[in-house]
Amino acid sequence: MSEGIDYGKLMHRAMRGLIQEVLEGVQARGLPGEHHFFITFDTGHPDAELADWLADRYPDEMTVVMQHWYDDLDVGDDGFAVTLNFGDAPERLYIPYDAIKTFVDPSVEFGLRFESQTGDDEDDDDEDDDPTPPDGTPGKPRDKGHEAEVVSLDRFRK
Repeated sequence: MSEGIDYGKLMHRAMRGLIQEVLEGVQARGLPGEHHFFITFDTGHPDAELADWLADRYPDEMTVVMQHWYDDLDVGDDGFAVTLNFGDAPERLYIPYDAIKTFVDPSVEFGLRFESQTGDDEDDDDEDDDPTPPDGTPGKPRDKGHEAEVVSLDRFRK
């Protein structure tokens, strides 16, 4: 049986590359105009780094805002580090791209949402690549956690 094209995995990789490119521009030139980001990430991701008190307060996920006060943005191939202000307490965070659940720039109504972060970058050789779901319903691909959608920005509007 020939392998199929995993469009979900390719889209996730492309979207993470877009986030990396945007952050590299911010690292080099700062945030232009009214741009700012809401970034929700999985705090339980094995490569995420955050202060213990933040991990205790946000054991599953956390949304950070990069807007007026951020410092020492360091963008890498696998993730980025940034110092953010939490109630006058600066804290350094490291956020792997594959821990990101949503990336939103409400200034231009742009958003990305990742359905699942597990197994996106691993080879899924043991999985069946047949797009027919287990219930046999044709025309509806089986969800393997690789879907990506644009986020509704209504909750971020003022």
